[in-house]
Amino acid sequence: MTVRSIKNTPSRIPHGSITSLTIAAMGIVYGDIGTSPLYALNQIFFGAGEIAPTSENVLGCLSLVTWTLTIIVAIKYAILVLRAENDGEGGVFALYALLHKYRERGTRLLLWALILGAGLLVGDGMITPAISVLSAVEGLNVATPQFTPIIVPATVVLLTALFSVQFKGTSGIGKVFGPILGLWFLSIAIFGGIQIVQHPNILSALNPVYGIIFLIHTHSFKALIILGALMLVVTGGEAMYADLGHFGLKPIRVSWFSVVFPSLLLNYLGQGAFIMGGGTVVGKNIFYSIVPHAFLLPMVILATVATIIASQALISGAFSLTAQSIALGLFPRLRVTHTHHHHAGQIYIPFVNWTLYIGCVALVFTFGSSSALASAYGLAVSGVMVITSLAMFPVARLYWNWGRTKTITVWGIFTFINAAFLLANSLKFLEGGFVPFTVGVGVFAIMATWRWGRDATFAAYSSKSHMTVGQIVTLHRSAHYFIERNALVMAPKPLRHKTDLAPALMSLLWERSGILPRNLIFLDVIHPKIPYIHDERCKVTVFDQDQVRGSVMSVELSFGFMEEPNVEAVLKQMAQHHEIDLPHDPHQWVIHVALENLLPSSTMGYFSRLRLKLFIFLRLLSRPTYYAYGLGDGMQLVADIFSVRVR
Repeated sequence: MTVRSIKNTPSRIPHGSITSLTIAAMGIVYGDIGTSPLYALNQIFFGAGEIAPTSENVLGCLSLVTWTLTIIVAIKYAILVLRAENDGEGGVFALYALLHKYRERGTRLLLWALILGAGLLVGDGMITPAISVLSAVEGLNVATPQFTPIIVPATVVLLTALFSVQFKGTSGIGKVFGPILGLWFLSIAIFGGIQIVQHPNILSALNPVYGIIFLIHTHSFKALIILGALMLVVTGGEAMYADLGHFGLKPIRVSWFSVVFPSLLLNYLGQGAFIMGGGTVVGKNIFYSIVPHAFLLPMVILATVATIIASQALISGAFSLTAQSIALGLFPRLRVTHTHHHHAGQIYIPFVNWTLYIGCVALVFTFGSSSALASAYGLAVSGVMVITSLAMFPVARLYWNWGRTKTITVWGIFTFINAAFLLANSLKFLEGGFVPFTVGVGVFAIMATWRWGRDATFAAYSSKSHMTVGQIVTLHRSAHYFIERNALVMAPKPLRHKTDLAPALMSLLWERSGILPRNLIFLDVIHPKIPYIHDERCKVTVFDQDQVRGSVMSVELSFGFMEEPNVEAVLKQMAQHHEIDLPHDPHQWVIHVALENLLPSSTMGYFSRLRLKLFIFLRLLSRPTYYAYGLGDGMQLVADIFSVRVR
């Protein structure tokens, strides 16, 4: 018996110069947080808190805005969390993969929390396009009240157009995202700066003492409401971590500290200066009120384009998040379409696209305004930020070698701050916060059920295995006749020793025909909890090989959760290099797969039976594994049905 390993060395360096990646990051990474000035301060002064626009209140609120941006986004994410990269990748599933290898050391609960965080991000992804586009279109109402009746229909039309073109991908228009958002940040910085020049006293808000004094002298309940509204200032901040693999650490940091952060501060302080100076706020919309009337309509157009870009980036992020969860075995294998031949990350998932669209349109019709929709915003994001802070405790200890005191001090502070925001946003649960929470919990339930169902199916199918690989080899050596077609049999786990149990499907094939293929290959595909495979992509174990009698071997293929598992393409390449005993033409192959007919065991309880029914329903939505692996396109596929009882 021999074992051969075949190495793989993919390149994971983002393509482009630092300048081009920095400009692109402005359009993709910061579209969401960059368009928050459209509605964030409106909720503080005209939302549920209804803060009186006195000088003390304005300075206190703007101080809180400034330091919320600084502490949560600039320090926590831009400086610290971005260091928690996993082979260049970031996001909740990168953290999941980092902690998964330490699951026996007390990180299991955090792994489940990160799965919940992924669900909450999907809930956030349903709200962001709705509130962003709606808040931009509402600028028409500031120009003239006659536009009020068309705001909701216009928003729905824009969202319909946005989701309808997703199947084409973003490769053609993605290159202009950065420059357009660059113009957006320049514009909001200028309009904010003009107000600061006219009312420079607002710069006192840079002193955190004003924010602390404001919270101390504000009723505790109203203070929580203000904290809930402050969450709108940092929504989208987690995107810089999620998009780490697309642009790299340096471009994301450079674009934040050189353009995005200063522009946001100038605009927020400018809005505060306008209020402090006694400016008239038209339609309770501070952002558009600081824009000179001559620039109002152009600014509405620019804001609409900016919010569409922000929504596009978030929709693409939802596709990527779903694809990662599929690769990690946490979600049904939905149909994934690649929209660009050279960039594997540009994908389109129809089911996710139209689910998000239905949710967005329903939210627009239900809430009717960005002010009302803001009540549903923030709960999901604050929940994700708490989960991220908690996950950073073991990351700092296990990967950064931080001491216990330093870890507890730094991440304890961030966890406390994020928990305060989560508590504040929980007050908005009945007003709309239940929307992202319900979506998040629903997605979490699907992921948990899918993971349980896969494990239960694997256990039930494996229990039907009776023949060892060694017995198969003995039968192969003693055979007088063979099936001349080369056969591949899908195995549920790697086969590396003759004492390993062969797939149950092998027993069925032998009992049915009593004859073996001349060249028999057991094929197993595994997905290590890492983004990319750099070393051993393929591992070949030869159990028996003879030039006349043929061979029995196993092939173990590995794919990371950021890679496309095109198994047929890899097998063709291996055959061409004579690494396995297969002809070059896949039409001469036969692949055997098992289809499990799942039945409940007699001892299964009521709750478990319901969970099994949900899993069976999810299997109807899921593409069969062999199709997701690219098998069956050029080769003959034979499927056999197994009835297995799940316990």
